[in-house]
Amino acid sequence: MDLIHAIALAIIEGLTEFLPVSSTGHMIIYSSLVGIAGNEFTKLYTVDVQFGCILSVLVLYHRRFLTDTRTGTFVVPSYLKSLPTRFQPMADFYSKILIAFLPAAVIGFLLNDFIDSLLENVVVVAITLLLGGIVLLFIDRITNQQPKDGDVTVPDALRIGFFQCIAMIPGVSRSAATIIGGMFQGLTRTQAAEFSFFLAVPTMAAASGYKLLKTYKLLQPEDYQILLIGNVIAFVVGLLAIRGFVGFLTRYGFKVFGYYRIVLGLILLGLVAAGVKLDVL
Repeated sequence: MDLIHAIALAIIEGLTEFLPVSSTGHMIIYSSLVGIAGNEFTKLYTVDVQFGCILSVLVLYHRRFLTDTRTGTFVVPSYLKSLPTRFQPMADFYSKILIAFLPAAVIGFLLNDFIDSLLENVVVVAITLLLGGIVLLFIDRITNQQPKDGDVTVPDALRIGFFQCIAMIPGVSRSAATIIGGMFQGLTRTQAAEFSFFLAVPTMAAASGYKLLKTYKLLQPEDYQILLIGNVIAFVVGLLAIRGFVGFLTRYGFKVFGYYRIVLGLILLGLVAAGVKLDVL
């Protein structure tokens, strides 16, 4: 994989990671179309370029991660009342992120090889894009309920964590799965989107770190340079995507993303039916 393809994949990752359209699915489509999907470094790169997107969340929401002071609306859970008052909001924040992360951590570890095999099939991506798009068209109506008062609860976090596991199927979209999961718990679009961003940090860090740990011995010096450039680009693009997405989602909802997914899924299925070879892994 050359630098041009690495830059293109980094832009795709930054643009789509936090949108409900599946960043993994888009990177699989691109790498398949340009004939680099079978390259071992490509498989590593498409996972580890997520580090840049992780950093974009930490920068934009650094106050929440470092100095969470929700004293005005924060209701102290009983299991945190023994802690000093100033530490209670932060402990609450991180405990819920950890609880939401655990299902994906366990299931991802147990099904790692099976998940990798799904990454090799563009048809799987096309079908999940199509089905996910249909869900997004109706998700506002399905979850049309009075938003709850207050923040995410521990049971909410656990249920959102199980929704995230659905995104292990390429094309589903981690962002879509967790935002939809949050809305089913009564969260507003903004609350659900922001919790999805927070949950992305440990989830993507674990996936990227595990992939790098397994394959770093195969990397050449020039590969580290490409990874660095790609993550810088993903970081910058990710910052812009998050800022734009929250505002767009609050105003317009999910229908645009639903139609986009449906059109893209149908195009891919049409290409496969026409005999165009997309799955080159």
